[in-house]
Amino acid sequence: MKSLAELAAIRDKMKPIVDTREHDDQTVRVVVGMATCGIAAGARPVMGAFTDEIARRELHNIVVSQTGCIGICQYEPVVEIFAPGKDKITYVNMSAEKVARVVSDHLIGGNPVAEFTYSYNVR
Repeated sequence: MKSLAELAAIRDKMKPIVDTREHDDQTVRVVVGMATCGIAAGARPVMGAFTDEIARRELHNIVVSQTGCIGICQYEPVVEIFAPGKDKITYVNMSAEKVARVVSDHLIGGNPVAEFTYSYNVR
């Protein structure tokens, strides 16, 4: 980086990604379990895929954050989605490849992807 213009360009490029981490009471929250068990199972690429997909689609009022152990380590990577006025949805055995479908079907379309959820996988 050699100039303020380069710094401004970096800031502008990263703004959509940073914006996916700030929220209020009307925001949908995507929370990725990032304890040791989650990271070992692949939670880091899952979190990156959510951040990238939400930014790519220019979705607003959706934030991506991380948390510690969610408590169901055998189902890692685990992602919880909290939408105002709706029940929490817990996705298990997530992968970066599944993220686009969760974003399109659940976050945009309002229809959780049942076969990726905890309740579906523990029957």
